[in-house]
Formats: sequence, structure tokens, C-alpha cells
Amino acid sequence: MASLDQQITLGDVDPHYQAFVDKFKPKKTTDDCYTPENVYRVVLDWVVKEYGIDPNNIVRPFWPGGNYMTEDYPEGCTVVDNPPFSIISKIVNNYNRAGIKYFLFAPYLTNLTSKASHIITGTNITYENGADVPTAFLTNLDVYLLRSCPDLAKQIEDANRANIAKVRKHVPKYKYPDYVITAADLGYLAKWGIDFRVMTKDCFFIRALDSQKAHGKVIFGYGFLLSESAAAKKAAAEKAAAEKAAAEKAAAKCWELSESERKIINDLGKEPNAKTKT
Repeated sequence: MASLDQQITLGDVDPHYQAFVDKFKPKKTTDDCYTPENVYRVVLDWVVKEYGIDPNNIVRPFWPGGNYMTEDYPEGCTVVDNPPFSIISKIVNNYNRAGIKYFLFAPYLTNLTSKASHIITGTNITYENGADVPTAFLTNLDVYLLRSCPDLAKQIEDANRANIAKVRKHVPKYKYPDYVITAADLGYLAKWGIDFRVMTKDCFFIRALDSQKAHGKVIFGYGFLLSESAAAKKAAAEKAAAEKAAAEKAAAKCWELSESERKIINDLGKEPNAKTKT
């Protein structure tokens, strides 16, 4: 008799049943995001080098069942950790009051709402629970209030990409000549309001170009070869779509500054300890 974990379940043979069951599984939240070790190591090494902190006096108080409020914080220690995002502002305020040094993973899009220095990398991190979360950092180690960190971003992206490659099949991106059209091409044109049509006489179904076949590759989802006239129309349609995309970006609402905000700006930088409007 097969052991329980070897038996076939209804979910193995009926995808509809599996989808029904999946609805009741616990949802992934940012509070369940445990940091991959290689990503944490990249961040820790950067912090140690950037701020000259002692790598032997690092505290990680955020772990399952732990309570950061009762954690032992040795003199001169630095917290480098990934706290629950739902209470990140409370954590920052407590550390600020207690004079504890910290460099914390934080939610990217709401990063500026906490009272700390904001280290923005513009990176997504795929955490150990599979959640893909836009992540930035909050710290009281930096002399700057706002800072982008491209070097840290690059290191995080490399580490995160390595993790993803372990669990996902790599799907390379290819470019094709104007004489080839795919479903993705048609979808792009539709998205930007371009009506593009091809007659049967102007296209020929293919699974791969001859140059791909030599490498054992195919067109994802397959495609069609286009006639000279259809290819020219496709090129013009894609140009029109690109122009629409650029126009939409340019037409984005730009909020204007008020007179009081301009006065604040004019006063900034004049006094070292000038307070900012909150």
C-alpha cells in the first residue's frame, strides 16, 4: 500500500477541485515574509561597509514567536532585520525613542510615512513564502533623509534573481523581425487602441524561425510570417502604439506647488537644523 503522501488526491486529477481548495489556504502577507539568507547577507554586508558598524554586534529580534519589545539589545548594537510591515511605524518610533540603531526592511510604496532616513532601492524581493514584495529600507544610521541606492539595488536584484532561477524555469525574451507576429504583439496593439488586421493570404503559420530551430528553440505560443505589405503595416502600427504610450505618460497629471510650499522650498538648506513641514 502506498504511503499517504504518495497517494493521488482528487486535486491531482481535477484542477477545478484544486482551485476550490486553494481558496481556503492561508493568504501570504507581508508579516509572513521571511528573508532569503542570501538577500539578507547582501543587505547586511552593505550596511556594515557603508556605516562602519560592528558585524559581531547585530541583533535580529524579528522571528516567529519573538517579541522585539522584550529583546536584549546590547550596548552599541544595530538591528538589521525584516520586521512585520503592518507595525513598521510603531517599531521605528520605539527604536527612535530608545536610541537603538537600526536598518530595517520596509514597504517600498509607503516608505516615506515613517520618521527615519529613507533608503530607496526600487527592488522587489521574493521572500521565502513566495510573496513578491516591493521593498525599501528605513534607518537612523544615515545622515541623509532621502537616498536612492543603486549599488545596493543591484546587489539585491542579483541575489533575488538567483533565488527565482532556482524555483522557476527561465523564459528568455526574444525579439523578432517585423515579418513575424505573435499573440503578444497583437495584445500590445490592442492595449494601446491600435486596430490591426491581417488577411489569410498575407500570413503563414510557424512554430519557430529556422535560426531558432538550430538551437532547439521555438516562438512562445507560435506565430505567423507576414507578407511585405503586412509587415510594413505592423511596423507602422507598433510605432503608433509606442507614440500613444509615450503620449499617455506625458499627459499624466502634474500637481502644482502652492505659494506656502514654495516658501518652504526657498527656506530649505539655509539652516542646518531647519524643520520640515509634516
